[in-house]
Amino acid sequence: MPWAAPPMHNSGMADTPLLTPREAARLLGISYPTIKQWILQGKLPTVPTPGGHHRIAQASLQPFLERDEERPEAESRARFRRVSGRNQLSGKIVDVQVDGLMAKVVVAIGKQQITSIVTADAVRELDLKRGDAVAALVKSTDVMIERLEE
Repeated sequence: MPWAAPPMHNSGMADTPLLTPREAARLLGISYPTIKQWILQGKLPTVPTPGGHHRIAQASLQPFLERDEERPEAESRARFRRVSGRNQLSGKIVDVQVDGLMAKVVVAIGKQQITSIVTADAVRELDLKRGDAVAALVKSTDVMIERLEE
């Protein structure tokens, strides 16, 4: 849950919740250093806290979010490449089962499926549900190959 101060007016902006730079970066799908650069360059207005920290009005992120929605799907998929791992498989969620602290997420990738066991908190935080487009990132120290009989 993002930190939110009581709603306040900011430069004529309507009442809006305030986010930390890290929360705003996560919402935009960019890195924390990038959002800090935008703040320091004046590209993104902030509200100072009594302690001198930056808070960003959620409404001021809307132009960035709208630009992202206007991109073609192929360009939007490039966002997955913002991590160092290259073993990324794009697909759609076909099943989500939450049981206690853990959850099972099944992703269809073409005619194949991959299953991931993650925390229930992660499923809730990402708001994962059947039909969502996702990328499965595979990280392993060993990859074995088996010949399939045709």
